[in-house]
Amino acid sequence: MKKIFITGIGTEVGKTVASAIVVEALKADYWKPIQAGELDYSDSHKIKEFISNNETKIFENSYALQTPMSPHAAADIDGITIDLSKIIKPKTSNNLVIEGAGGLLVPLNDTETILDIIKSDYKVIVVSRHYLGSINHTLLSIEMLKQKGLNIGGIIFSGNEHKTTEEIILKMTKIPVIGRIDEEGKFNKEVIKKYADLFKSALEIL
Repeated sequence: MKKIFITGIGTEVGKTVASAIVVEALKADYWKPIQAGELDYSDSHKIKEFISNNETKIFENSYALQTPMSPHAAADIDGITIDLSKIIKPKTSNNLVIEGAGGLLVPLNDTETILDIIKSDYKVIVVSRHYLGSINHTLLSIEMLKQKGLNIGGIIFSGNEHKTTEEIILKMTKIPVIGRIDEEGKFNKEVIKKYADLFKSALEIL
């Protein structure tokens, strides 16, 4: 069974929409280990709202923090310290999509980051969104994954096409493109299903 970790080059780049698409395409289960803020309408709630299939199971967060900020700081406000030994991958015989929080080097505590919860048997998908500086952030993220010896499954571009940006990222990283999520008026079950169908063949061979 596939274990796919979705990370972004930063915050607000489209990780949750990308996660929903991958979940729908593979009829996979979903787990967000750390949720910081928006507990009444969390990323897990959004996944449930976006997907159409009846096979996906959505697992509880290992940590559900009250404040929408870096997990280490949100945990401090809640009077706790994030302990990686308590972030235990749920047991399932299904494919599993795991969504990170922010980028790879978002701190979880004084010594560990999101990068430290990615296991060697995970396939990592990097979500990249175009903005000034996004080339640097994308290349740094991919380089960090390579330095750790982690398995990069591919990249999803989020937002309108920026040809020169995409070309240089692909030339320099030599990782495959799973697809692009265009700007949409809104995301709902129908839109997610459309992208799931488009991405399915690339995801099935990860």
